[in-house]
Amino acid sequence: MTQKKPNILWICTDQQRFDTLGSSGNTFVKTPNLDNLADESANFTNSFVQSPICMPSRASFLTGRYPRTTRLRQNGQTIPIEEMPISRILRDAGYYCGLVGKFHLSPSAPEVNETIERRFNDGYNEFNWAGDPQNQWGNHSGYSKFLHDSGQKFKTPIHPDCKYIEIGMPKAFHETTWCANTAIEFIKRQSKNTSPWMFSMNMFAPHHPFNPPMEMLERYISKIESIPLPNAFEDDLSLKPPYQNIDSKGAYGQTLPYHKGLSTNDHRMIRAAYWAMCDLVDDAVGNVLDALERSGQKDDTIVIFMSDHGEMLGDHGIYLKGPYFYDPAIRVPFMMRYPRKITPGEKIGLTELVDVVPTLLEACDLEIHEGIQGQSLWNDLAINKQYTGRDSVYCEYYNAMPHQKTPKPQLTMIRTEEFKLIVDHTNDCGELYHLTENPSETINYWSDKNFIEIKSELLTQLTHRMAFTVDPLPKRIADW
Repeated sequence: MTQKKPNILWICTDQQRFDTLGSSGNTFVKTPNLDNLADESANFTNSFVQSPICMPSRASFLTGRYPRTTRLRQNGQTIPIEEMPISRILRDAGYYCGLVGKFHLSPSAPEVNETIERRFNDGYNEFNWAGDPQNQWGNHSGYSKFLHDSGQKFKTPIHPDCKYIEIGMPKAFHETTWCANTAIEFIKRQSKNTSPWMFSMNMFAPHHPFNPPMEMLERYISKIESIPLPNAFEDDLSLKPPYQNIDSKGAYGQTLPYHKGLSTNDHRMIRAAYWAMCDLVDDAVGNVLDALERSGQKDDTIVIFMSDHGEMLGDHGIYLKGPYFYDPAIRVPFMMRYPRKITPGEKIGLTELVDVVPTLLEACDLEIHEGIQGQSLWNDLAINKQYTGRDSVYCEYYNAMPHQKTPKPQLTMIRTEEFKLIVDHTNDCGELYHLTENPSETINYWSDKNFIEIKSELLTQLTHRMAFTVDPLPKRIADW
């Protein structure tokens, strides 16, 4: 009898940086479920997105193609309908696919989409969409409908001790919990079916506005003075591309109030709220994984946990995200569990999230079509059980946000284990960091004569990486 293809539970948070788990060394957060998942998984501790911004990043890791290749390079663009997200590939191969929360491959702004974001042939049989937790789309948002049916109204008042954070909905009615409960119901239903399934659980947390339930925030408030401050005060931003200095005075091109000059209490309160949202994510993931095990499907299911990009959280004087490639902005958690095939263990090699789709397709014994640019990790994980990682990771920012208008930022990055090089193509400047000597990325060696040879070598490597993001499609069908 042919073994059923593995199910896939793909959990993706929004704006969660790499150092937000106990397993990553954070002693403040409370993440026992994700720590346990890390122990049971191939835990890729040096994983990087291909864009520091939501939509280009999601388009990349959902198709296995680089942002410029998908042509979804900016927030607010619409992915071309011929692009093939993995949900569509799996559905065509007989999978039953469901989603809860964000998708974000088309604009969600209500002035463009009064109901939900534009769908294309995305492959989802069930589409429980919520662009974000706010009630901007009425009951077209699955989360807003849940609140309405529960007799609740979405209210997130400003915290009395810090105007930069909010008191979120109670845990039982938080968007994170709704996502988890929707996933649990899907898993229960699918346990009775014979076809394989994929479920995308896309929570909005810990994305700003920072609004955890009060019951999750309280334990941080009790020890607020012990929370470390961001490394906002040891960095000379005048020696870096101009967007960073602008955003240090107000996030998103000074359109939002998070800035370098906040009080120490405000910096700590924001960090506390962010970490409390990560704790809430952990609680939700734990409930879903428990349900998966109770349903008898644990051994037959690939579980992925990751995020679409990071969060600056005040480091380098900057909050949120933008045209910068510090590790807090682009390095994210990424773990993959499959008890039948993957041997658990920490994988420290450099990893790009563009590799997730080809890895899953090979795990499911499906063809990796010619348009996919990522590299499958499956052979290293399930056969050789060794993983050395990539020589470098590549990331790009092509005017991805609307806030920096003149001039429009166009930047690319290459990162090796030892160095990181960023080129600001708009302003003919850049950044060069010696990561082994200065892991906090505060010293820019771009103009240092002692690094000319290293800079030249990295520029050549970056050029090669950019060249190989060219679209492999359309497929060659003849010699001439």
